[in-house]
Amino acid sequence: MTEPSTTPTDPTELLRPRVAAAFPGLRADLEALVRIPSVSSGAFDQAHVAASAAAVAELLRGVGLPEVQVLQADRPDGRPGAPAVIARRPAPAGAPTVLLYAHHDVQPPGADEGWDTVPFEPTERDGRLYGRGAADDKAGVIAHVGALRVLADELGVGVTVFVEGEEEVGSPSFGAFLAKYADLLAADVIVVADSANWKVGVPGLTTSLRGLVDLSVEVAVLDHAVHSGMFGGPVLDALTLLSRLITTLHDDAGDVAVAGLVSAPDPVVDYDEAELRADAHLIDGAHLAGTGPLTARLWTRPALAVIGIDAPSIALSSNTVVPRATAKLSLRIAPGQDPAAAYDALRAHLVEHAPFGARVTVTPGELGRPFKAPADSEAMRAARWAFEQAWGTAPVDIGIGGSIPFIADLLEAFPDAAILVTGVEDPDSRAHGANESVHLGELEKVILAEALLLTKLAES
Repeated sequence: MTEPSTTPTDPTELLRPRVAAAFPGLRADLEALVRIPSVSSGAFDQAHVAASAAAVAELLRGVGLPEVQVLQADRPDGRPGAPAVIARRPAPAGAPTVLLYAHHDVQPPGADEGWDTVPFEPTERDGRLYGRGAADDKAGVIAHVGALRVLADELGVGVTVFVEGEEEVGSPSFGAFLAKYADLLAADVIVVADSANWKVGVPGLTTSLRGLVDLSVEVAVLDHAVHSGMFGGPVLDALTLLSRLITTLHDDAGDVAVAGLVSAPDPVVDYDEAELRADAHLIDGAHLAGTGPLTARLWTRPALAVIGIDAPSIALSSNTVVPRATAKLSLRIAPGQDPAAAYDALRAHLVEHAPFGARVTVTPGELGRPFKAPADSEAMRAARWAFEQAWGTAPVDIGIGGSIPFIADLLEAFPDAAILVTGVEDPDSRAHGANESVHLGELEKVILAEALLLTKLAES
């Protein structure tokens, strides 16, 4: 008599032990990527970005993708863009093609004293792997590599992996890259692994992203510096005037006070204040700004921050009235807001509120469109199933206060594609900051979820 098969037929039962067996090797691959200081900012050695692209390409060749290329397109100013990796496996007859996106460039590490570990030497502590890029977004690269590694020849969809090399500097060549390589990137479903989960143990599907407007505003009051004792009093310095202008950007409650900016509807879920204070590492006694649900303030309403000021340093200061000062402003705009209209509104506010007749000059910077996902789709249902299988709990629909402007470019290039925004970060990942880390247990679940998602999409 023939013995019954003991091979699992449930895809979760089949794939979970495979992911567990593959994970030590995938972690080693992530550590190797983190050791490459692939900072895409022009102030850093771009040879490391090229080395990172080469390492990613080698990983993708190792999971059996037959077409792997390192490519680039020119930026609007004519300079070459950073190297990106495209790896492809054509779809079986009748199956969809899935584009898997991540980026291999990282933010600058910042001052060493802010880190408890060496930024580009991966270090495990309490189940988290620390290092610049460990979460954002080299873990996203490993999520794709891991899913493809465990599926191997059982992959039932066409796959294109697109790993960008300049996301952290605003993706300046992204539009040109899409136009140049549209035939290679066309897909039915796009999975962007560059977002976050609700918390450790609870997955999230990102259904909205705020857009971005940044600009520089200069306040000038004198042609040149003058003696603060001889002229101070009737002549206010530019730093004081700039400070007065900045205070007009928020009302007394801390809500943005710029006319013409819009808000989206409040989210269904809310954020516990104690958790937010802990996740943000807010100092004791500091009050939260704004009104309404915390998730609305984080996801669906505008937020405005001063992220830099050019002015004399204390070390180089003298007893003179400062003639001019400049601030860089970063405005996060709600889903549904046009970034050009938001820029116009902020510029008008700054010019109209010029203090004491000072000359205000506004210089535009980056514009990024917000994103709002469809409430439901076949791809979204497949993702919800895969995430619930991997975590054992249903995913939460979340917004992200940050911006991923290239998603709007992807939708424009491939309007019929379904876009799923996922990620490996959690509230304590500290992306862009010191002590960035990824929770290793969550990364393992992300890999399983993506493998299950690709399996489910193969059935569509």
